[in-house]
Amino acid sequence: MKRRDTLKTLLVGTVGGATLGSTIGCKTDGTDSATSPTTVIDEVLYGRIPKEIERDQKIKAEIYLNEHELTTIAVLCDIILPATEDAGSANDAKVPEFIDFIVKDIPSHQLPMRGGLMWLDTESNRRFNKEFVNLSNAEQIQIIDDIAYPNDKNEKPEMSQGINFFNRMRNLTLTGYYTSRMGLDDLGYDGNYANVWDGVPAEVLAEHDVDYDPEWLAKCVDQSKRLDIAEWDDDGNLLT
Repeated sequence: MKRRDTLKTLLVGTVGGATLGSTIGCKTDGTDSATSPTTVIDEVLYGRIPKEIERDQKIKAEIYLNEHELTTIAVLCDIILPATEDAGSANDAKVPEFIDFIVKDIPSHQLPMRGGLMWLDTESNRRFNKEFVNLSNAEQIQIIDDIAYPNDKNEKPEMSQGINFFNRMRNLTLTGYYTSRMGLDDLGYDGNYANVWDGVPAEVLAEHDVDYDPEWLAKCVDQSKRLDIAEWDDDGNLLT
């Protein structure tokens, strides 16, 4: 199984349901697009009240991570989820921008993120006398291999901070990517949409010796009208 497929399986099987359900808007047909946390905050998101929009704009305007830190995050994001023939990379899905927002929105990420980035540069300088973003891809992967798969070898105590940091980065990268439009397309996730209901099966109705009132059948089980908004009279009776 390819690494990206493995990550997709883990996401859907664990946090995927909760994450997708909380960040994606409902779809009513095949043309609506899902709402992504990487959507430009200035746009009005479905279901956002003015106070929430104001809060998002305030967070977006804040600065916590500096340019070097954001560049390092961008490099890490594409190491974790590079582009394939069928899907774009984490950077293509604007995951670094998502992480930048989340780090400001959830302050508990701030010190571990900054400390982890400092650890990464310290380790890079110790091994190669260069910061992580200036290493060759082979040199970067050499470090990542030591912190991405701690269960595959005897874990070194001096790697513990790097391991914890990379776990955080991997979780944030997966969350950002697979709640973006690009990530949803990669998962094949269509979102919620109205299904087709043909009523209770005839054999079940017969078993209970009941049947549909033809008038209600026409109003409630006519699939050509399933997207129409119901109308009621003043007494609570369904009209159409």
